[in-house]
Amino acid sequence: MDVVTLGETMMLFTPDNPGPMRYADRFSNRVAGAESNVAIGLARLGFQSGWISRLGDDEFGKKINAFIRGEGVDTSQVILDETADTGLFFKEKLAPGEWRVKYYRQGSAASRLKPGDVDESYIAEANYLHVTGITPALSDSCYETVLTAIDYARAHGVNVVFDPNLRRKLWPDHKARKVLTELVQKADIVLPGIEEAEFLFGNGTPEELARTFREKGASTVILKLGGTGAYYLNNAAEGYAEGFEVPEVVDPVGAGDGFSAGVLSGLLDGLDMKDAVQRGNAVGAMVVMAPGDVEGLPEKDRLVDFITNRNQSDVER
Repeated sequence: MDVVTLGETMMLFTPDNPGPMRYADRFSNRVAGAESNVAIGLARLGFQSGWISRLGDDEFGKKINAFIRGEGVDTSQVILDETADTGLFFKEKLAPGEWRVKYYRQGSAASRLKPGDVDESYIAEANYLHVTGITPALSDSCYETVLTAIDYARAHGVNVVFDPNLRRKLWPDHKARKVLTELVQKADIVLPGIEEAEFLFGNGTPEELARTFREKGASTVILKLGGTGAYYLNNAAEGYAEGFEVPEVVDPVGAGDGFSAGVLSGLLDGLDMKDAVQRGNAVGAMVVMAPGDVEGLPEKDRLVDFITNRNQSDVER
């Protein structure tokens, strides 16, 4: 297995027309979850990925499980829970570029993840364990589950990749800072956004913030800077990888997950850090040009064409 990840995936409902949801009478539904987005992104790029979670033993849970498995992700570690429901959320487009999200996930099946749900041998077979700051915010047992997965990974020499993926609505700021900082200390690679970095450590330049993450224990820091690109820092390399311009941002949700999938795919392919980060920027750009979390995730040949064409355009200018 190349990458194993764990976390909650929900059914996403979006009104067909923009405006406040009170006026909506038709909705489209999609499968959405940060960790499964990463797993699907990697599978589309030709890598083996596995996803650990709990779903309700209901129609939504069965749909999610079938969808993710159909995308080529191993779901053998997913538990269908007969005693809890699958989480839901709604995303409304109020105006161009303005989105609002409402979650219905309290007490969901995934919030009941517990350390015993994680198979040590399954994680031991991976090259990378990917976790986010969303999962520990769901419940105390989810927090313990993430710590257990990380302990298994470190015991078997599996690289731990941590995306803070801050969700301030899920927990108080002081608790979020404490737990996210703890997970930074346990990670090998950290993938924060600039706003998440400032939330944790205050204002600073990308270089200053990246050094702070390193001082906390992460060996590699890749700081996402939105459309302008990303800054990376480790013992062997540091610098900026430029972003990719897009004609229109259709849906920004999921761009960070696409970035993570792109970076990990680059590292698995043996790219140097700058090229791996550039690949992450490219996948993130492709994601924002399509609606939904996973619809814009590319397959390998399309990703290579996208990067090649954009780089060629830059040369010709």
